[in-house]
Amino acid sequence: MSEGRDYNQKTKDNQERKYFYGFDYDVMHPFMVRSFKPHLRAGNALELGSFEGQFTARLTEHFDEVHCVEASSEAVAKARGLLDQDPTVTIFEDVFETVTLPKKYKNIIMTHVLEHVEDPVAVLKRVNDEWLDDDGRFFLVCPNANAPSRQIAVKMGLISHNAAVTEGERLHGHYATYSLDTLEREARAAGLNVVLRTGIFFKALANFQFDKLLQTDIISPEYLEGCYQLGQVYPDLCASIFLMCEKGKTA
Repeated sequence: MSEGRDYNQKTKDNQERKYFYGFDYDVMHPFMVRSFKPHLRAGNALELGSFEGQFTARLTEHFDEVHCVEASSEAVAKARGLLDQDPTVTIFEDVFETVTLPKKYKNIIMTHVLEHVEDPVAVLKRVNDEWLDDDGRFFLVCPNANAPSRQIAVKMGLISHNAAVTEGERLHGHYATYSLDTLEREARAAGLNVVLRTGIFFKALANFQFDKLLQTDIISPEYLEGCYQLGQVYPDLCASIFLMCEKGKTA
């Protein structure tokens, strides 16, 4: 883990990109929950990387108790303000590499966070060895290197190759851009048992383009539903890739 990493600075918008888009909150978050829902275990959940709590608020509808780990003190303050009236939520302000958690969890959820982790296998190994209940499930989602919007950017000369880490992403603390094969490699290296590999939402436009179009009547709810359904057919062409894992061998 890098010494002196400024987690507050990493979450700020930069000249290249926003840290979060309306597309993330309004489109991807609901479809992520929908993708998870058939596979969730009853009981508690751990959210690794809760940011400002918007996704956490969606999770509370499905679990008796939600514990969150977030490194940015500014994000934690906003999340606590948002979730202050919910007694089922506990937020730990810490990093994954050093946090001490009080129990094991039936569900562990990490969405668009692993790409920010310097040693992903070490963190995923903590998920498998320390935090995941014996019959629990781990829901791992990352942005997809092979999303059509990204491949188009490569053909336009804006990005050197699909899996490149752009300057804007680097400023946001990204270390990698995953595809299904490289994400599964990390999970298996940590000892996790990958039981489902798929994608969420076919995506041919960049986030900022979606944000603009969502303010018009060009993009309808039916179109968004179509993109979600098409993503089930072409997972490698989705906005996000999704692995569901169960506990594997421990050291």
